[in-house]
Amino acid sequence: QTLETIKRAEDRELFRTMLMEIGEPVPDSAIATDLEELAVVGERLGLPLVVRPAYTLGGTGGGIAETWEEFWEIGRRGLAASPIKQVLIEKSLVGWKEVEYEVMRDRADNCITVCNMENFDPMGVHTGDSIVVAPSQTLSDNEYQMLRSASLKIIRTLGVEGGCNIQFGLAPHPKTYAGSVLDNRAYVVIEVNPRVSRSSALASKATGYPIARVAAKIAIGRKLDEIPN
Repeated sequence: QTLETIKRAEDRELFRTMLMEIGEPVPDSAIATDLEELAVVGERLGLPLVVRPAYTLGGTGGGIAETWEEFWEIGRRGLAASPIKQVLIEKSLVGWKEVEYEVMRDRADNCITVCNMENFDPMGVHTGDSIVVAPSQTLSDNEYQMLRSASLKIIRTLGVEGGCNIQFGLAPHPKTYAGSVLDNRAYVVIEVNPRVSRSSALASKATGYPIARVAAKIAIGRKLDEIPN
């Protein structure tokens, strides 16, 4: 990936701004870079909250805060874990479905979705600690196509070349958002891993599509139509 692509995917503020520019829904959230901003953002959004540090792997430094004591503890930990001292504080989506799409793109802007995956556990359990089922089992065709279209739009806007994992929160039925009715957002974009990930290995095993092999060929300039499977 280019440096710009990595920055836009991993820098929480740049990523959130990009999503809003292309009309993709995001959770109610704000950026904090120190303890003073942490306090202001926390008070404005209200509990429960999710803390997501920038430029960390596997959820390192982040967590879900149900109390103010937990929020301060996780917030301090997140700021310390982030190499650029930046955390995204967002309204909790605990209880929503968590769905991922494994997407591939080449330098000619050809895009495919290898498969989608549905977490057995709802939002609130880290993907790495959850059972994941591929393909999804409870999405309607409309929901599947809605998230697929969003995935392709996001990977194209980011300019990812190779494999990419996009995570969504999908509203349960009836739609609720931290205890209140949500303003008609059927889904929100959680984050993007602009690289081959643990989920990519599962997707490869489930589908027979060699994601890491294809991503390596794309990295040296091959296009999807030039790579036999």
